[in-house]
Amino acid sequence: MRIDAIYLHELHIPLVQPFVTSFSTTTTRRVLLAELKAEGLTGWGECVAGEHPYFSEESIDTAWQVIMQELAPALLAAEPEHGGKCPGIFKKVRGNRMAKAALENAVWDLEAQMRGVPLAELLGGIREKIVCGVSIGIQPTMERQMAEIEKELAAGYQRIKLKCKPGWDTKVFEAVRNRWPDISLSCDANSAYRLNDADHIASWDAFDLLMIEQPLWADDFYFHSMLQKRLDTPICLDESIRNRRDALAAIDMESCRIINIKVGRVGGFSEAIAVHNAAQERGVPVWCGGMLETGVGRAHNIALSSLENFRLPGDVAASKRYWNEDIIEPEVEVSSKGEIQVPDSPGRGFEVREDLIEALTVRKEEVKALALA
Repeated sequence: MRIDAIYLHELHIPLVQPFVTSFSTTTTRRVLLAELKAEGLTGWGECVAGEHPYFSEESIDTAWQVIMQELAPALLAAEPEHGGKCPGIFKKVRGNRMAKAALENAVWDLEAQMRGVPLAELLGGIREKIVCGVSIGIQPTMERQMAEIEKELAAGYQRIKLKCKPGWDTKVFEAVRNRWPDISLSCDANSAYRLNDADHIASWDAFDLLMIEQPLWADDFYFHSMLQKRLDTPICLDESIRNRRDALAAIDMESCRIINIKVGRVGGFSEAIAVHNAAQERGVPVWCGGMLETGVGRAHNIALSSLENFRLPGDVAASKRYWNEDIIEPEVEVSSKGEIQVPDSPGRGFEVREDLIEALTVRKEEVKALALA
C-alpha cells in the first residue's frame, strides 16, 4: 500500500476519575494518535505511552519525536505490503515499542479496510464476543474501594483486578474476600515489591487470587521464578514481557503461569500475535491489559482479544469508565454479562469522531510522502 501522509495528534482528555497505581496518579491523559492516509482510506493508531516514563522508558514526548524523525519517514518510504512488514521497516530503531505500535496498528487497520474484513479476522481472531474484567485503581479509603468494586460487579464485569502496593494489599484482599468470597479476583503490583517481601506475598495464597500481576522488578524473570516457587497463586507478567523471546524465557524459567499482552508494550500487533502463539503452544493463557486508551486503542484491544488463547477476562472495559465522551462511535459498551461484541464490519469496527479529535487536539504535525523526494 502507498501511504500518502501521516498525521500525529496530541489530545488532552480528563479521566472520569483519577486512576491511582503503585507508581503514579493520572487525572488527565495526554493522548497521541497516529492518522495514516492511504489510497483514499484512513487508518488510526494510538500510542499508549504515558505522560512520564514511569511504566516504561517511553513517554508521549519521546514517542512523538521518534515517530516524526525516524519511524514515519521510514514507513512512508517503504510502502508496506501489509501490517506484518512494519517490524522489519522499523528494525533499525531500538526499543520505542509504543511509538512503533501506534504506526503498525494503523497499518493493520488500513489493510483490514482494503481487504474488506474485520480487523479481528485479519489478526486471526475467532471469538464473536470477548469477556471483560476491570482494573480498579487504589482508592483513598477502604469504603471507597469497596464501593467501586460493588459498582463494577453490578455492571457485570467477570473479574475484578485491584491495584496494590505495600501498605495497601492484605487488608484490602481480606475485606473483599469476606464480602465477596466467590468472585474472580486478582491484584496488580506494578513492580512495587521486592524478594524480601516473599513471605508477605505468599500469604496472599489464602485469598484464592486468580493471579498476582508483576509483583517484582519490571525487567526481571529470575527473581519472579524464585517467587513463583513459593506460591500456589499464579504470577502474571506484564512489564517484563517485551516480545516473544521474553515470553519464551519467562515460561521456560517458570517465572509466570499467565501473561498479560499489551499491544503497545510489545510493539504492535505482529509481536502481540507472536507472544500469543508462543504462550498458546506451551499451554500458558494470556489476556489483554489496558493502558487508559481512548476508543482507538480500545478497538484494537478488542480485536486482539478475539484470538483463541485470550482465555481470561481482560481489562478492555467500557468507554464510560474512563471518558465522559469517547472519540469513537459507537462507544465501547459492556453487556450485563460482562462481554463486548467483536465488530464484524471492515477495519477496526468503530468510526473515529474526527470533529471531536479536532476539538481536543492541542498539537498536530504532518509528514508527507512528497517531503522525502
